[in-house]
This record gives sequence, C-alpha cells and structure tokens, in this order.
Amino acid sequence: MQTQPVIDHIAHWLSDYLAQSGMKGFVVGVSGGIDSAVTSTLCALTGAPVKALNMPIHQAPDQVSRSDSHIAWLTQRYNNVDGITTNLTPVFEALEQVLPEDVQDDLSMANSRSRLRMVTLYAVATHHRMLVAGTGNKVEDFGVGFYTKYGDGGVDLSPIADLMKSEVYAVAKTLGIVDSIIEAPPTDGLWSDNRSDESQIGASYDELEWAMAFHTAAGDETTLGARQRDVLAIFRKFNKINQHKMLPIPVCEIPADIKIDMK
Repeated sequence: MQTQPVIDHIAHWLSDYLAQSGMKGFVVGVSGGIDSAVTSTLCALTGAPVKALNMPIHQAPDQVSRSDSHIAWLTQRYNNVDGITTNLTPVFEALEQVLPEDVQDDLSMANSRSRLRMVTLYAVATHHRMLVAGTGNKVEDFGVGFYTKYGDGGVDLSPIADLMKSEVYAVAKTLGIVDSIIEAPPTDGLWSDNRSDESQIGASYDELEWAMAFHTAAGDETTLGARQRDVLAIFRKFNKINQHKMLPIPVCEIPADIKIDMK
C-alpha cells in the first residue's frame, strides 16, 4: 500500500468538505489509540484549526498518558492544533447518582461514557463552529459495528471509514505516530478492566478483515479451517446484530391514500 497518496487524498477531502460546510475547523476526540491519532493528524494536515480533546472517565493511566503524548506531539508539529483535556469523571459519577440502579449494567454504563464524550465534542464544536471528525475504521463502522450508537458513532464526517485497520497502521507509520500508540493493543477504553477490542469481539482485526473480505466475496466455506469458520461466525454475528447502527434510521412512511389533508 502506498500510503502518501492516501494521506494526501484524505487531507484534501477534509479540506474540501470543510470549505463547503462553511465551518471553521475540526474537533477530534483523542483516546490514546491508533484510529484517533491518525484522524487527528490527518485533520491537522489540512491547516485548518483543530481541537484535539482528551476526555478521561476513570481512564487507565496508560491510556491517558498516550492521549497526552499524542496531543503534545500534534501541538509541537502543527501550530493549528489546540489540545484540550476535559476530565469527565465527575460528570459520569453524577450520572451514576441519578440513573436508576437497575439500568446501570456494564454495557449501559460503558456506552454512557462514549455518549458523554460525544456531548462534550459537540459542545466544543458548536461553540467554535467546527465539525466533529469520527475516528472509526472500515471494519468497525461497516463490518462488525463496533462502536456506540450516538457515542463515538455520532459524528459529522468519517475520514478513515474506508480504511481497514491494517491500512490505518500503515498510514500511522508514514505520519510518524508515536510508537507507544502503534504498539498498544486496540481498546475502546470504556471498561474499568481495560479490556481489549479483541477480547470483547473474540477475534483480532486481522482476522476480522479476512472475514469481511470472505463474507463480501461469498467465498467457498468448505475450504475453511476450524479457526476460520469460528472467525467468520463471529463476524457474521456482529454484522447482523449491529445492522441498526449501520443502516439509516427507519422511517414510517404514510401511504398516499391515508395521508392527512391539512388544506
């Protein structure tokens, strides 16, 4: 993969979209992971103002330090980037105090973390008249739907959503993203036990990329080994149950013969 043409294409696409939108720049949530590091750097390459937000919520120290390191790296190299750290732990704890206890299961509260970050990103974006740039890659956004609806899925545009995870890593190396981020196991950072994406999904991103390609091509399943069959089943399970994230919101259309006549 020749990464520089891809980098140039995305940066130009971002610039063109920004110009057409009439907005002033980009807001990106920086998690300490590879996807947000690449997205924020691509936004910085446009030369437009960028707000890079670190938004810890009971975050593991290594995730916070990687976020801080990346924001420091960005601001040193691009004078159009402004780094902001907003500790959302007190906000999350306040939500825990007012939500009924019977709805506070692990998944609900993990998703609530993501949605609190979305609210924060849009507060900053609205004030500064900026666009919220999403950080999801192709496997997450269109393969297994591994994101929070109206959380990290609530964005204005998706610069890297046509890149597989392996391609994101290739782009990261060309951009010079710090090694600690490239080498860190991918995690959504929403759980107190700091679980990885692979442990949640049951397959690595390399495996999911293979499964996505195989599923799309409708390959011959009789040729598969045991692990490949398992991975394909994992991919198909997540792809099926998360269609509600990947498809447009259903609209109940009223038949013409029963529409209300307001004349």
